[in-house]
Amino acid sequence: MEIWDLFDLHRRPLGRTHERGKPLAEGEYHVSVHVAVFNSAGELLIQRRVPTKKHWPNMWDMSAAGSVTAGEDSPTGAERELFEELGIRVSFENIRPSFTFNYSRGFGDVYILNEDIDPESLTLQPEEVTDARYASLDEVLAMIDSGEFLPYHESFIRFLFDRRHETEAYKS
Repeated sequence: MEIWDLFDLHRRPLGRTHERGKPLAEGEYHVSVHVAVFNSAGELLIQRRVPTKKHWPNMWDMSAAGSVTAGEDSPTGAERELFEELGIRVSFENIRPSFTFNYSRGFGDVYILNEDIDPESLTLQPEEVTDARYASLDEVLAMIDSGEFLPYHESFIRFLFDRRHETEAYKS
């Protein structure tokens, strides 16, 4: 059973928790994290979800993603998800999200890492991930079009690839 901290529309803590799988009430939101690992060739490390997943089974997704659990902050959740799903140990202590997107019931913090990680060296979480490999922007977009990749908006994927070397949103 996974428990989440709840937030209001402006991401202020509500001081309550929520059990995953139950519907959120009006005005309740949770935080999720998404980690995108790019190699020096500009390819995204992607993972294939197990066929038994409730949502989007057997589909490809970005490097790691999941909900922040009760008592965690966003960087701790990102660190945990990346390690649990792929066996990649990175400290997120001094890493902040590259950007955050809002969706109907939550806030999605996106972390971008630039690391040359050999997919063969990964330790895949058997109950979550069946495969991992690198893919180019064109490959990811083609996989979305064919229904093999989670149905992210094309603009989101392009933005993710465009932001892979940016550390700030504005250039001074």
